[in-house]
Amino acid sequence: MPPTYPYLEEVNLSLSRALGRPRTVLDVGCGRGQNTVAVRESGAFVVGLEGDPQAAASARARLNAVHEVDIESEAGTAPLAGQTFDLIVFGDVLEHTRDPEAVLRRFIPYLVDGGHVVISLPNVAAWTMRLDLLRGRWRYADRGILDRTHLRFFDRESAMSLARAAGLDVLSVASNPLLVRAAAEFARGFVLKETAGSTSLNDSAAYRNYLKWVRPAEGVVANAAPNLLSFQHVVIARRPPARRKLSLTVGMISMNEEGAVGAVIDDIRKHAPEADILLVDSSKDRTPEIAEARGARVIRQVPPKGYGPAMARLLYSATTDVIVTMDCDGTYPADRIVDLHRRIEEGADLVNATRTFERPAAMPLPNYVANRVFAGAATAVHGLATTDLHSGMRAYRTSMLRAFDPEERGPALPVELMLVPARLGYRIEEVEIPYLDRIGETTLNRLDSTLWTFRRIFTAFGHGGRRVGTEP
Repeated sequence: MPPTYPYLEEVNLSLSRALGRPRTVLDVGCGRGQNTVAVRESGAFVVGLEGDPQAAASARARLNAVHEVDIESEAGTAPLAGQTFDLIVFGDVLEHTRDPEAVLRRFIPYLVDGGHVVISLPNVAAWTMRLDLLRGRWRYADRGILDRTHLRFFDRESAMSLARAAGLDVLSVASNPLLVRAAAEFARGFVLKETAGSTSLNDSAAYRNYLKWVRPAEGVVANAAPNLLSFQHVVIARRPPARRKLSLTVGMISMNEEGAVGAVIDDIRKHAPEADILLVDSSKDRTPEIAEARGARVIRQVPPKGYGPAMARLLYSATTDVIVTMDCDGTYPADRIVDLHRRIEEGADLVNATRTFERPAAMPLPNYVANRVFAGAATAVHGLATTDLHSGMRAYRTSMLRAFDPEERGPALPVELMLVPARLGYRIEEVEIPYLDRIGETTLNRLDSTLWTFRRIFTAFGHGGRRVGTEP
């Protein structure tokens, strides 16, 4: 009989990487709060539900609010009256319930329209389980896939079926690999000695080195056959967005655009009079004063932090259902805002306004060629059919944006904002627009933008796990 070791806390890595950048989170069966404490520290308001008194007490020191309830009871939702959440997390809890689908259905009404659910479930089809069954063994244990408190068992397909049966759209499935982990029980005693009584795996130098050097390669291998080589499946799903009227923000990044900003805002008001107008501004001239005088909301970012941080701040400061981005120099046609907004209302999650289906007269030839090369690379590497990877005019469903946490550094953030949603399984449309002569001088650093573009194209592989329907 294997030795019994004390509790050793481990963060569910694939689950934590799937949380995105929500404003509000419900962690159902939160345990000690280890899986959602990081998103709380980044600014989200996290509510935990937990049935174990000792775990709930620990979670209260980490999360904003924790309620000690039975999640299988109708009374389990009582503390949530009047609340809604961008994200609901079920981290290795549904397998402990008698009716996982009923539990899922009980909490889905607390999701915002288009809100997301992240579900982690142990994988009963893992290679270690298959090997044991071939040997005629089925042994319950204190932890792991055959934890003696598990009542239900899942493989990849049944995990997705559970989410669909509860009325969710499944977007993608990530996994935690079961390669090195197969020797976890042998390493557990060593780690406990190394951490000198700490209950966190992160206090182990060996574990930190594993995360840095081994886990990335291990994940690539496991992703080739996730139903065989995974310890857990992490299902990323969402509440299907309703077809309805959606509120709109038109957002722009501005730097020394006093010659253009007034006319651009007036043109936006002409075509989208009900839209909120939002600027993230790093100007030294009168741009912010002119914008505010015309009723725009201005967020100052001084000193400038670069395009990536400014764009991220713009997107995640919108409080409406949709944000349409455009430049503040008159190059994008404001009359197309209505069409982009309508397409999101009709079911798209991202609408990309391409300038380069054909070469526009206002775009220098080197810029046009570079944009088509970038688009071709994205198509070749990721299968994304696009002709303009760098368009500054797009419409985004804001609930979609909350589902991932983009890297803010560098000038090529629009590349990630297109590729990551595509890899996560969202509906992307592309429409052709004219590209107009700009007012004022460009501030683009072409070499820096090129290097960051290719970096983002290839690092996008790290997002989204396996899209649904790609099981070999």
